[in-house]
Amino acid sequence: MSPHAQNTNEHPAVTRFREYLRIDTRQPTPDYAGSTAFLIRQAQEIDMPYRVVECVKGKPTVIMTFEGQDPSLPALLLNSHTDVVPVFPEKWTQDPMGANKVDGFIYARGSQDMKCVGMSYLEVLRRYRKEGKKPLRTIHLTWVPGKFHSTQEEVGGVEGMKLLVHHEEFKRLNVAFALDEGIASPKNALKVFYGERMPWWIKITATGPTGHGSQFIQDTAPTKLLKVIEKFMNLRNEQERLLEVGLHHNGQRYTLGDVTTINLTFLQSGIQYNVIPMEATCGFDIRVSPFFDMKEFQAKLEGFVASQPGVTMEFVNGHFDNTLTAIDESNIWWTVFSDACKGMNVDYETEIFPAATDSRYLREVGIPALGVSYLKNTPLLLHDHDERMHEDIFLEGIEFYNTLITRLSNITAAEVEATLIK
Repeated sequence: MSPHAQNTNEHPAVTRFREYLRIDTRQPTPDYAGSTAFLIRQAQEIDMPYRVVECVKGKPTVIMTFEGQDPSLPALLLNSHTDVVPVFPEKWTQDPMGANKVDGFIYARGSQDMKCVGMSYLEVLRRYRKEGKKPLRTIHLTWVPGKFHSTQEEVGGVEGMKLLVHHEEFKRLNVAFALDEGIASPKNALKVFYGERMPWWIKITATGPTGHGSQFIQDTAPTKLLKVIEKFMNLRNEQERLLEVGLHHNGQRYTLGDVTTINLTFLQSGIQYNVIPMEATCGFDIRVSPFFDMKEFQAKLEGFVASQPGVTMEFVNGHFDNTLTAIDESNIWWTVFSDACKGMNVDYETEIFPAATDSRYLREVGIPALGVSYLKNTPLLLHDHDERMHEDIFLEGIEFYNTLITRLSNITAAEVEATLIK
């Protein structure tokens, strides 16, 4: 049988998930027209109002709305991105865009990151409509573009959520709380993310005298750049040691998201072997822990650069808000989230997301967000070859989100007020 043939024994939700996976939304040329048409058809099948917003021409965001009993109450937002990262087809054992199923595992780019999450949300609302359920609060689904870029990768979002949160259409959604993506966990526990590190891409440029390569020329551009690089790498080593041996005040080991990673990602200098170059540049990918004092850390880096005359630093890309979502009783959304997990006997581990998601833009405008993907007992393969998830985990995830979304969308105004009073 063809891997794309309809299996009459397959759960309809799995069939729809595989259909979505086959839409080729790989960067740098995602088929946004195809994904938008698919999503509109899903909304129409559920009789759910939708609209398409383009913050950047040709980069559509699809917004679906499931109206609650009291539309005046601030709403619940369920977010996912439609684009996925490129692949190396020769490294895959299955067609990366075929959504082939082998022993229950669905192989496709985007199966973990994060088409499974968006389709799980949609299946919950499909069930609501079928069963005639209407939550107290309105639920909005946003399907955003531009999470990934061919040159910016996961520090993107600049053509999607970053702009969307300032769009009048989004402001009218009146969002109180959001769910977004997490990552897979090989353990029997979900990873729940309440914050993330700030991505900083820094370019350092050194200038100096030129001359013949046979001389001892002092204070050359490469020499000065190497001295600055050494300071950055010493700081990198300090942070790496913290990850190996450091403990939080509560005795828990540090995770990757708790420390700041500093990686030298490019070096450029020279025109030929016997000419001392007048300029040398390098680039660093830095992911700043939210537990760092941002201004103090920036000043430290600027001090490294200022220690060498003729060396400058510029931010090629940077996010400068490290807002966290409270994970204590002060946040009613967290209380309900954690209680729902306990009621389902679902274990979870709270962490800082080590990379970057759309949630940072939501938190920046005051919307608390949690990132969770129902991918427990699943190898972490986002951005990797043979990305896949088991159909049973996908179906379990629908049940998980059904309970979670039901609990979150039925939080009353009185419950919120009681938390504020505390």
